Amino acid sequence: MSRRVAVVTGGSRGIGRAVVTALTRDGYDVAFCYESDDESATRTVAEAERFGTAVLSARCDVTDTASVRRFVERARDTLGPASVVVNNAGVMQDAWLTRMSDEAWHRVLEVNLTGAFRVTREVMPDLMSRRGGAVVTLSSVVGLDGNAGQVNYASSKAALTGFTLSLAKELRRFGIRVNAVAPGFISTSATRHYEDRWKPLIPMGRFGTPEEVAAVVGFLVSDRATGITGQVLRVDGGLRF
Repeated sequence: MSRRVAVVTGGSRGIGRAVVTALTRDGYDVAFCYESDDESATRTVAEAERFGTAVLSARCDVTDTASVRRFVERARDTLGPASVVVNNAGVMQDAWLTRMSDEAWHRVLEVNLTGAFRVTREVMPDLMSRRGGAVVTLSSVVGLDGNAGQVNYASSKAALTGFTLSLAKELRRFGIRVNAVAPGFISTSATRHYEDRWKPLIPMGRFGTPEEVAAVVGFLVSDRATGITGQVLRVDGGLRF
């Protein structure tokens, strides 16, 4: 049986780390990239390697085409052609629109949206040659519902819905499934200071965990989800703004 190889962006912390760990637990060899936090990436590798599969980590700037190409080529040379892509890399630079700089607008769109485009484009020949595989992109409930002070972030995540739905139609003839996961508030180092404010709006009464999001990603790329494509699945505890 051919190796199952997953490429994951933003894999060193939070949801990305949970995804890398979940996929290795499910038997995937995983190549993940990260921006700059070598220490967190090393911890992710150590955690994921416990499950006996190969794990490759590499720095990559998803806003740079050459950097993305080097990462994907290294993953292919080391682990083999990918069968799964998980686009998780993302940033937030929140501000009211009247105070939002051009740089904050472009940075968020470039990482969250165009980064997913670059990585998926580079990996797509692997999936097409396999005549199968899966792409999962991390969107957000903010991209579906909107949120004041996050016009740039919400726009990037809403655009990823269109990216997902359109790519699903392009790739269906190759047997490649394309879906998105839209987390609500997930408990990470970046969101803990929001918990007291937003928890009352969540019917489940708590923030979600990275592992809960990773479980949905793992399901969507698995053979248990062969009938699912072109969907956006919320993991939000029932959150409504």
